[in-house]
Amino acid sequence: MCAQNIVTPDADSIVKAAQAATGKGPPPVHLWNPPFCGDLDMEIRRDGTWFYMGTPIGRRPLVKLFSSILKLEGGKYFLVTPVEKVGIRVEDAPFVAVDFTVEGAGREQILTFVTHVDDVVSAGADHPIRVVRDPQTGEPSPYVMVRAGLEALIDRKSFYRLVDRAEVAPHDGADWLGIWSGGVFFPIIPAAEVELD
Repeated sequence: MCAQNIVTPDADSIVKAAQAATGKGPPPVHLWNPPFCGDLDMEIRRDGTWFYMGTPIGRRPLVKLFSSILKLEGGKYFLVTPVEKVGIRVEDAPFVAVDFTVEGAGREQILTFVTHVDDVVSAGADHPIRVVRDPQTGEPSPYVMVRAGLEALIDRKSFYRLVDRAEVAPHDGADWLGIWSGGVFFPIIPAAEVELD
């Protein structure tokens, strides 16, 4: 049964339930399995902006609260509290990685990303980087795993910085231009497609 017998979900009920359930640290959304209460007219655009009923949500603390209770199930996105689950739309990835820092060098370096909602994650085996290329234009879309299947689109300036640090290494029987982090090589583009100086 949805919170307070709500038939049509709304953002206010989600906010109240989320605030009541969240304490210190990230909410344990993986442990919550409430009933589905319907879809909410909420969308996360490709640039990371959250919209509710067609209007941008301008309150950063509210966006951070919503992002902390986001869950991916069966390829669909939900806001989840202990008492209700509502569907939302996500245009691309739910987060945007807006910056990263580098510790170390070469194969031992660690790239630590920060998202627009202040998630911090170090790329490696548990938090891989992947690059998807548009089949028509070849335009790359780079992502880093944040948590539980939820990815961050790496913003353009950060991606250019990654490419500047990239090196050629063998991957799946071919040479690739890619980046190391946490002892893992993440391919970006086949070396044969890149003019190397």
